[in-house]
Amino acid sequence: MKYLLLLALTVCLLPCNALAAQPAAAQKPARKQAPFRWVNPLKATNQPGLSHSTFHSPSMKIDVGYCIYRPPGYNDRKNSRRQYPVVYYLHGGRPGSETKSVRLVPVIHQQIVAGTIPPMIYVFVNGGPVSHYNMPDRTNAMGEDVFIKELIPHVDRTERTIADRTGRALEGFSQGGRGTTRIMFRHPGLFCSAAPGGAGHATEKIISENDGRENENLKFSAGYNTWDLARAYAADPQPPLKILVHVGTEGFNYQNNLEYMKFLDSLKIPYQRLVVEGVPHSAMQIYQKRGLEIMQFHVKNFQAAGSISTGKHK
Repeated sequence: MKYLLLLALTVCLLPCNALAAQPAAAQKPARKQAPFRWVNPLKATNQPGLSHSTFHSPSMKIDVGYCIYRPPGYNDRKNSRRQYPVVYYLHGGRPGSETKSVRLVPVIHQQIVAGTIPPMIYVFVNGGPVSHYNMPDRTNAMGEDVFIKELIPHVDRTERTIADRTGRALEGFSQGGRGTTRIMFRHPGLFCSAAPGGAGHATEKIISENDGRENENLKFSAGYNTWDLARAYAADPQPPLKILVHVGTEGFNYQNNLEYMKFLDSLKIPYQRLVVEGVPHSAMQIYQKRGLEIMQFHVKNFQAAGSISTGKHK
């Protein structure tokens, strides 16, 4: 009898032990984050007008990549003297890569071809190791400075841009929305139009309230966040910024964007809002549903600044 009980117990325990051992072997390994690189060539793409390029960073003594969309007709002889407004797009996620947001190009291209917006250049920025932040305590990690002090002047030298504030816009989503907000308040003299989207202002508030610390491993300079920079700008709002805050109602940053918009109201900083119903935390889905409105926002600001004319787009 004891033998039978022991045998039954062994039969019951064996599958349990086998099952207990299986998950560890069957679990998918954690996805490794790709190492950061300042140059990330485009994979094969048939997106019209899109190409990859580099420039040599004077500060870092290395090459830096960026992607650029040139509109139809840019290379036509008849347009050889034409200058174009530029939208600089800041990607989401960390670390940086200039290829992260190029999937928006077909939506942009479609609207330009349809004549709903005028021809514009889009530049897709590599935000650096800690996307769009300056990290002076790390090697080759001054993401904001490389963008502002090096990439913009390079693009103005090598492309037929409207090379001043009247023809320059800033836009980004998620981490890029955070970067857009910080940079527009730090450099209002560089951009006549700014459209931060889906920004993680809750994290930026943590940074503001904890002496620049986002977490135990990441600390920024004091005041280097979307909350403190908005306060500084509100004290001297010159030149005036044209701002469009956009976010999807199903995105995880929706509520903290509503809170941030109330904060801007309290500072009397004017802005427009674009709340996209039923859309998650996705720049692509926002662009597919309401992207034309974001593009038209920039166009109206270019027109108001006098860099492009009103009327039929060609």
